[in-house]
Amino acid sequence: MFEIVCVTHRALCGEAFLTRIDKIADVVDGVILREKDLQESEYERLAADVLSVCARHETPCALHTFAGAAARLHARAIHLSLYDRLSLGREALSAFSRVGVSCHSLSDVLAAQKGASYVTVGHIFATDCKRGLPGRGLSFLREICRHAEVPVYAIGGIGKNNIAAVRDAGASGACIMSGLMTCGDPAAYVEELRDALR
Repeated sequence: MFEIVCVTHRALCGEAFLTRIDKIADVVDGVILREKDLQESEYERLAADVLSVCARHETPCALHTFAGAAARLHARAIHLSLYDRLSLGREALSAFSRVGVSCHSLSDVLAAQKGASYVTVGHIFATDCKRGLPGRGLSFLREICRHAEVPVYAIGGIGKNNIAAVRDAGASGACIMSGLMTCGDPAAYVEELRDALR
């Protein structure tokens, strides 16, 4: 099944962040709590609340960057940069049943996938989050999916008009940030994405 995953950016929300997470967790296949501006102690407090919200909806939630905080919170999933993935020892990673790694090239994927549960690659299309940088495109995504030995999740500029092409390129899912953070109705937004995949 092609998955829709929310990657968070609380600064984009027009309502209380946990209220938005509660709506999103009800309709997506997973959440990655990516709030990189926070110090670890601040992130840990926020993560505890987000994990609780996601648990109510039985929606998987991966914490991001702060493996120590994730371990203390008994989180099952962690998402890391390639640098952090390669820097963390096997013992630190053994605390998690699912490890994701952010990648930006085929060489990144080949380096990351040993010990990774999945990788994210992007940005695939132009996006305000990477203003001024062209997307890497579907041919890039197809090449990654052809060589990857783990599931590939695409990120960057994905919406209802191109999500089917992302799936057809071989991705296992799409990571959505700004669309889910800013839309008026997350349930309707996700339904539009799922309709585009039918």
